[in-house]
Parts: sequence; C-alpha cells; structure tokens
Amino acid sequence: MRVHLCAVGRLRAGPERDLVNDYLQRFDRTGRALALGPAAEHEVEDRKNAGMAAEAELLARAVPAGAVLVVLDERGRLMSSPDFAAQLGRWRDDGRQDAAFVIGGADGIDPALRARADLAISFGAMVWPHMLVRVMLAEQLYRAAAILAGTPYHRA
Repeated sequence: MRVHLCAVGRLRAGPERDLVNDYLQRFDRTGRALALGPAAEHEVEDRKNAGMAAEAELLARAVPAGAVLVVLDERGRLMSSPDFAAQLGRWRDDGRQDAAFVIGGADGIDPALRARADLAISFGAMVWPHMLVRVMLAEQLYRAAAILAGTPYHRA
C-alpha cells in the first residue's frame, strides 16, 4: 500500500526536512517487506492566498483516485500508536492500494474536505504547526511499520 503525505506548504531545507526524510526512508525500508510504502510527499501551495477552500481543492487533486483519505485535524480521533499501526495493516489487508494523509495549512482543513475523509486523526488537543505535524506523521508511519514488523523500536 503506497502512502502519500499531501500537505500545504513547502518544507524547505532544515531540521524538519531532515527529520521527515529520515523517518520516511526508515518507513520505506521497514515497510517494504510488509507491503507498506513507498511513501511520497505532495506539497501544494495556494499562491493566490484564496483560503482554505482553495487549499482543499489543491489537496484533493494531490490525493490519488481510490485512496483512503485521512485528514489530520485537532478535532479528529485520538489513536495510540498500536491502534494506528493496526489500522494501516487493515487497509493494506483489505487491498487498499493507496492511503493519503492530508495536512492543511495554518487555518486547518476546509470542512468540505474534512467531511469526505475516511478518517480524521489528531495528535492531541493542542494545535501544532503544520510543518511539525508532517514530522510527527512521518515518525508515526515509521513507528507503525516497526510495530507491524515486530521490531523493538516501539516500547509500550
């Protein structure tokens, strides 16, 4: 199952970019034997500053047809890492070819796009900068693959 990180904004060179690259590379290596991956990033920018609806349209175009659509939203479901791993495994086992994780811009995700999602997840009640959410998601994808592979990375 291919994984797509669809995000508003360009992650430039720096510590966040380094972390995302590292965790996605780890995910690809660990997930390969599990039929997870590869992971791809799709960055979109609303150059006209037309707002959340315009961002949602760009994000929707970045999501592959037929993909499981997951939005990261502060109102989403709180999941443990093992629960997240199990969900990825279920989608894979159900024959889903793609899973797209959508990260909105500074104003969040347009309600219409959020309503189309198969799942909304949250990394807690606090609001996180969208560039850090990308790092956190990349790490959780790697952690999920490690859990499914039975490696000692995740110690619960």
